[in-house]
This record gives sequence, structure tokens and C-alpha cells, in this order.
Amino acid sequence: MKIKFLIFIITILSSVSIVAQERAKDTIDDQVVNVVTPYKPTISDAFKIKDTPKLQDSNLVKKKEVKYNIFSIPVASTFTPAKGKAATVDKAKAVKLYDNYASLGVGTYTSILGEVYLNHELSNSENVGGYFSHHSSQGGIEDLLLDDDFSTTHLNAHYSQKLRDFSWKVDGGFDLMTYNWYGLPQNFFGQAEADMIDPSHTFNSFYLGGKINFEDAIINDGSVRFRRFGDNQDSGENRFVAKAGFDIPVQGEAIKTKLYVDYIGGSFDTDYENLGDINYGNVTVGLSPSYQLTQDDLTVNLGLSLVYLNDTELSDNKFFIYPNIDASYRLVDEILIAYGGITGQLQQNSYYDFATENPFVSPTLYVAPTDQRYKGFLGLKGKLSNSVSYNVKGNYYAEENKALLKANDARGDATADYQYGNSFGVVYDDVTTFSVAGELNIDVNRNFTLGFKGEYFNYDMDNEAEAWNLPNVTGSIFMDLQISEQWYAGASAIYVGERKDQQDLVATLLPQDPSPVISLDSYFDANAHIGYKINDQLSVFGKVNNILNQDYERYLNFPVQGIQILAGATYQFDF
Repeated sequence: MKIKFLIFIITILSSVSIVAQERAKDTIDDQVVNVVTPYKPTISDAFKIKDTPKLQDSNLVKKKEVKYNIFSIPVASTFTPAKGKAATVDKAKAVKLYDNYASLGVGTYTSILGEVYLNHELSNSENVGGYFSHHSSQGGIEDLLLDDDFSTTHLNAHYSQKLRDFSWKVDGGFDLMTYNWYGLPQNFFGQAEADMIDPSHTFNSFYLGGKINFEDAIINDGSVRFRRFGDNQDSGENRFVAKAGFDIPVQGEAIKTKLYVDYIGGSFDTDYENLGDINYGNVTVGLSPSYQLTQDDLTVNLGLSLVYLNDTELSDNKFFIYPNIDASYRLVDEILIAYGGITGQLQQNSYYDFATENPFVSPTLYVAPTDQRYKGFLGLKGKLSNSVSYNVKGNYYAEENKALLKANDARGDATADYQYGNSFGVVYDDVTTFSVAGELNIDVNRNFTLGFKGEYFNYDMDNEAEAWNLPNVTGSIFMDLQISEQWYAGASAIYVGERKDQQDLVATLLPQDPSPVISLDSYFDANAHIGYKINDQLSVFGKVNNILNQDYERYLNFPVQGIQILAGATYQFDF
């Protein structure tokens, strides 16, 4: 029975399986399943034991404390380290510097050039010294009707002392200069008129002054200077200038301030037309405070100048205010620095300054100050390398009553030696000037330096036809070379562009037609020198001026000497 029952059960299960397979085969069809949410599997957190198990065992082994004892045992040693020895450096021979020197040279045109400089240390804080210089020539310019010799002599003595809190110095001197009004216009006059002229004109000057400098004081420095200047035509001028610089503390800051007093007074026996004498004089008092602001690469100086003018001859008073502002900014360290500013000043003119600039002026000048209302400038400077520096600048300034040196007209009724058109006077005009200047300096080492400078000018006049005797272009080049330990040399050259002047022959004091404008050609003057050092004290030198032997005119009707050769020696010493 059991066997029969088993067979029955197996048969029924087999039938059910076959029927299920057939039904499944009949009912499964192709279907599209849309997944609504993507499957995101996750990992269940692991269960970690967070407690540090503690061992509850009373039979733990305890570590014993260990004590160490170190026994020092001396060890005998015979080793001796060698001492270090510095490497030897070849030292240059120390150059002996002397406090005094004397130089003498002679050359063509019977020229003499002499200089003596003395300085002696009385103690660690006291010095006394002086200098003497002389330059003269007997002339010899071709095709002149008058003598052209000249002579200049300068003598100075000084004493200085340096103390703990301040230092001071006093000095005094004397100048003697002789020139000739040799520029006789030969289109107006000849030898007959020249024989009646004594062209010699002598200037003399005496001065005395001093200055003082303080350490850590409100007053930083001060100076005074008096000069008496005159000539052999009974002209005379006195000038006294006193200056002081001090700091004014304001809320922890220092306002740098400069104060000055400038007095000038002089007279001439007559004017150029013999109409009467000329007297002039004025006093100016100036105060210039300024404050410096520095931030990173920017430096700014903010200030102004207050000037009071009293004309002692005309009893006229004026007050001026000038800007005094400048700034600089380092664009690229020392390579590129931009700077600019605007300033102004009341410029005190004097007979001494005119005669120094042009020694052929007549003793008939009207002397008055120049009001430089403003001078604006903008530039770039810096270094192209450690040995090459440059500076490029543009200027624009306006001046009222600017002094211009202009040739005097030749007078048909001349009674004075300077009235033959062979002298210069001064005229005043309001002038605005624009200029562009450039400078390049090459300093390769102590043995070689080279420099270039140039500037272009453009003038706008108010009344005068031209900017008399002012060039439109100037340029210069200089070079110094140490050839060897004994030999040295140098050279320089200047270029002055075209200038304008005006002159005519005037027969009477009646109004005349405007004199013709005359153009003075530009010129190029090259010079060179060479020297040989015989020993530490004695050296010889040679100089050549106007190498190209140009007969250009520095001023109208005043040609210069041709090529000039001079040789001499210099001796250095102590005493």
C-alpha cells in the first residue's frame, strides 16, 4: 500500500509541474518596464565598539624605576687644531691726499692761468684757508680795431669751527676783473673812431659773509652775505642777504620754513642817452613754509612763498604769493621715477649778476626784479642700469619783467667809450617759455664717465620782437677718462643755437625806425685736456680750447679767440 501511495503522489506532482510550465509558456508576453526611481544602494552603518576595554587583572607587572649613573673618565689627547688663516687680498696702494695745491699754465694769446688753494687744520675743530685764482690774456683776435685783452683775479680767505652743537664759518674776498668793449660795429665806424676810444672797463668787488648750522635745534641754519660791487665808471652797488631755516612743530609734525631778507641799492652816473643818473633800490622779505608727505613710493612737498617788496626809490610796496609744490613717485624702484611740480619766485636782479653773465654791459643799466609768477615742470628720471642714469623734463613758466641783455644802438653823437654800439644794455618784457630738456649720464667705473645734455626753448614775447640773445637750442657733452695710473684725459663740447639781437646807428634822440633784427649763427665749441702724474705731488697737463678754430660771435660784434693751447703743472703739498 505504501508503494502504491508513493507512486500516486509522484504522478500527481509531475502532472502539476507540466501543466504549470505549459500555462506559463502560454501567458508570458513582451512588456515595457518604466523605471520611475533609480536604484540607490546604501550600506548599513557598522556597529563599532566605542569603549576602550579595561583589563581588570590584579596580577599586572609593575615597571621598576631605573637610575643611571655616568662616570666621567678623562682622556689624555695631544691633538691641537690648526689656526685658521685668512686669505690675502691684494690692496690698492693708498692714495695720499693733500690739503693744498698750486697750479700754473701758459698758452697762446699770451694766456696765463694760475690757481692756489690752501687749507690748514689748526685743531680737530678749527680750519683756516683760502684760494687765489688768476686768468688773463693779451688778446690777439684778428680783424679787430680795439684791444681785446682781459684779466680776472679772485682772492678769498675763510675760517671755520665745528663745535658739539653747531658749526660756523666766515669768509671774505676780493675780485678784480678787466675787460674791453672791443665789439666795435665796423659797418658804422672805422679806425678814426677807434683811435678815440678807450675800451677798458674794470669791475671790482668786495664781499664778506658767514653761515652757521645747528644740531638738533629749532633753527637749522642761517647765513649772511654783503657785497660791494663797482667799476671804474663811478658805478656802485650794495647788496645784503640774510637767510634762516627753521622747523615749526605743529601737532607732532615739522613745518620746514625758510626766511630771508634781501636788500639791494645802487646807482649809475648816467643813462645811455646822457639824460640823467640812475638810482635803484629795494628790500624783499620772503617766508616759505613747506610740509613733506611721504607714503610708500610717493613723496609730496606742499608749500608756498610769501614775498613782500618795498621799492625804496619809488616808495612802492607789493605783496606776492607763489606756489611751492613738487612731488615724485617711484613707478619702478630706481628705474623709473615720475616727478613734477609748480613753483614761483621774485628774482632779484643786480648789476653784479648782469656783468657776470655778460662782461660787456654798459654802466647805464636799469635794475629791477623779475616776477616769475609760476614755473611748472614734469619729468621722468631713473637708472637704466647701475652705471647709466637719465632725466627727461618739460618746463613751462611765465615771467613778468624778465631781464634781456640786448646790444646798445651805436650813437652818431657818442661821447662815452661804450656808446659806439660796442656795449650791451638791459630791456624788460613779459615772457612765457616752454622748454624740453634731456640728460644722460654714463658712469662705467671710477675710470670713465660720459654725459650728454640738451634743451630746446620756445619763447612768447609780449612787447619785444625777439627773446634777445637767448638761444633756441643748447647742448653739451663731457667725458673724463683715467687712462692709466699716471695718464688721465677729458673732453667737453657745447652747442649754442641761433640767437637774435638788434642794432642800428642812431644820429639823434628823436624817435627812430625800429632797428633791424640780426641773427647770430649757432656755434659748436670743443675742448680737450690731458695730464700726466709724475708722482703723488707733481703732475703736468695740457689743454686745447676751440679745437675747430671757429671764429663765432658769442655776442653781436664780439668774436671769440680761435684755437687756444695751454700747458702747465700742478703741485700738491701739505704744511
